[in-house]
Amino acid sequence: MKKIALILTIAFSTVVFAQETATKKVSPPEGKALVGDSYGAKVSANAEQKAISPKQLEKKLKKSKKVENVAIKGKVTDVCDKKGCWLTVETENNEKFFVKMKDYAFFVPTALKGKNVILEGNAETKVISVDEQKHYAEDAKKSQAEIDAITKPQEEIRFLASGIKVVK
Repeated sequence: MKKIALILTIAFSTVVFAQETATKKVSPPEGKALVGDSYGAKVSANAEQKAISPKQLEKKLKKSKKVENVAIKGKVTDVCDKKGCWLTVETENNEKFFVKMKDYAFFVPTALKGKNVILEGNAETKVISVDEQKHYAEDAKKSQAEIDAITKPQEEIRFLASGIKVVK
């Protein structure tokens, strides 16, 4: 009888705790994204000194489709409103490149929008499917007309950040 009571108690607890975690709302982390704030792995002092511009990254990616262990300095133009799981950085020619967090290990606050950052990680040129483009357009709360205008795959720079630091 004690065994049955113990098994029922464990089963009931499992169901209750599973329900509790399923109802938690996921949102970007809180924070003002002040100069000096870091997200993910610590951006090394060496990376800060050797950070290149998005334009220089574009040149490197024309020679090779992938560049590893690179630091980029740029301005954040957009952040995922749902979780803070991606962001975009503006290049010198007013284009944007997409940044995801390595291993989905960290998120950034939406306050990062408009701030200058140093990103450390890997970059590559990828062809992005129509479905994936539409998914990110929905995350960015684009209008239905903008989403419907996405009709063909697009080649773009993708950056996988291991660490991000807010700078002046």
